[in-house]
Amino acid sequence: MWIIKYKYIFLSFSAILILGSLFLIFTKGIKKGIDFTGGTIINVTYNDTFDLSQPKKMFDLNYLKNFIEQNNFPIKNISVIDTATSGANTVKIELNGVLEENRRSDFEKAWSMNHDTYYSAKQISENTIGPSIGEELTQKAIWSVILVSILIILFITFAFRAVSQPVQSWKYGLITIVTLIHDVVVPTGVYAFLGEKYNYEIDSLFVIAILTILGISISDTIVVFDRIRENLKKKSHTERFSETVGKSLNQTFVRSINTSLAVIIVLCALFYFGPLATRGMSIILISGMLVGTYSSIFVASPLLVLVEKFSHRK
Repeated sequence: MWIIKYKYIFLSFSAILILGSLFLIFTKGIKKGIDFTGGTIINVTYNDTFDLSQPKKMFDLNYLKNFIEQNNFPIKNISVIDTATSGANTVKIELNGVLEENRRSDFEKAWSMNHDTYYSAKQISENTIGPSIGEELTQKAIWSVILVSILIILFITFAFRAVSQPVQSWKYGLITIVTLIHDVVVPTGVYAFLGEKYNYEIDSLFVIAILTILGISISDTIVVFDRIRENLKKKSHTERFSETVGKSLNQTFVRSINTSLAVIIVLCALFYFGPLATRGMSIILISGMLVGTYSSIFVASPLLVLVEKFSHRK
């Protein structure tokens, strides 16, 4: 298949994506949300907050942020998470640190614009995360990704135990982990760019999105590898390993593309029509689906051919 023929082009493109993503991660940095740093999240609804037809309605997020900070409350982030057809907006206010009980009434005056009835400000939820909890969530997120990766290697090694020639079964698992690293690094680089550009922060939804990407990506890769395993059992003695891999890709290519496109269409609908709070998660999932589909077809199988080629020479 042409994918195997031009494998160096596709692998070089993946290398560029990874290097570019790492550059964004280390230069732009990844902004941690309150889920990982600790703090207080308060969701407040405002009536007609963005109608600028009257002088009194000259109100935006920067105005609200400045008003709250003038009352000595450190704002970590502030964003609109939902907009109703009536004109009401739900705003998420994130504070650094835990809100003290004796300052709760002062903070209420701040976000309600001194209880201005015109804006009809109303608190709808509050969530407080201590620094120790944030650190614990960070550790759990890291360990969950590591544990999933180890289990994937063990599962693939076991599933492909009957296939030892010309590539040993554990190498299938190792190649899968390489593709998973590719599928995690690139969306994380995208999020680092969005964090610099639009102040996106990683939170628990980000971790959920990454774990979802791992699951979907490994599913696509295993489908291709399983077809290779079946074709290896039936191949003739004169058929080369690269030809078997190419034939397997031909048999799974359309299925992989169609499945991924169906999921991406749903995610695009979630991005455009879903609540603002899930847009960051939607972007990660969309980018993860794109690179995951690419890696399953254009990275994993070419790497398998290169490993076989290297092992044969050795």
